[in-house]
Amino acid sequence: MRLRALLAAVFLLVTCVSCGSGQVSKDDPLPTRARDGDHLTIGVRFDVPGLSQRTLDGRLAGFDVDVATYIAHELGVDADRITWHETTPAHRETDLASGAVDLVVATYSITDKRKQQVSFAGPYFVTGQDLLVRLTSPDITGPESLNGRRLCSVPGTTSAQMVKDKFAQAVQLVEYPRYTDCVTALLANQVDAVTTDAVILAGYAAQNPELLRVAGRPFSTERYGVGLRKGDTEGQRAVDDAIRKMVSSGAWAKSLAANIGPSNYPLPKPPEITEQ
Repeated sequence: MRLRALLAAVFLLVTCVSCGSGQVSKDDPLPTRARDGDHLTIGVRFDVPGLSQRTLDGRLAGFDVDVATYIAHELGVDADRITWHETTPAHRETDLASGAVDLVVATYSITDKRKQQVSFAGPYFVTGQDLLVRLTSPDITGPESLNGRRLCSVPGTTSAQMVKDKFAQAVQLVEYPRYTDCVTALLANQVDAVTTDAVILAGYAAQNPELLRVAGRPFSTERYGVGLRKGDTEGQRAVDDAIRKMVSSGAWAKSLAANIGPSNYPLPKPPEITEQ
């Protein structure tokens, strides 16, 4: 009888511990996962200077990291309760759909095609597509200059194909896994230009100012949004509110100046947050 009572007590204790463990489902709205789990896994890039880059001491720093940290705080999750997950342009949608991450803050341009797979909050930043070239290539002034040349980008993006479709049908497209690989290839004369968003390219140019430059002729509009699980309207509203607060508090402008300012990229005004 005592053994049965002891087993019952142990079962009750284990059950109670499980009930209070903060386990949540990936199908719960983002605010629920943040509140009940007291933890968020956020997808960011690890290789974009000024936006989201791993430092030599292992930290992540940049404007996207600051935006993600601010959003998490507004959802009730402190910085030390964030797990940073490296995501890439080719894996952002699958990371969200699989539940590997709770949200994505990773130079993630809002497009109609992507809206078919994920939901977006924001935008929190607006930039435009441009070219990174060598200083020894003064004749490359814009995308029309790329016929017969090699243009580098990464899988999961449409920027290089857009150049080929709209500006230079004879351009040769080259892909590498990361933009850092493209920059290395550019410095080694293996490609003639790299294309992605101007604010990203400005960070790479700032690392090699004696060798590289941004063409300075943006030819698209890229609106960075926060990626969420498809259909999470409650999460969208909460993240939009957090971005608005970051802007109104001055934290948005302060982070932008600290992280993007050193690259000499022209700092824009905060974008208007729109319903996605």
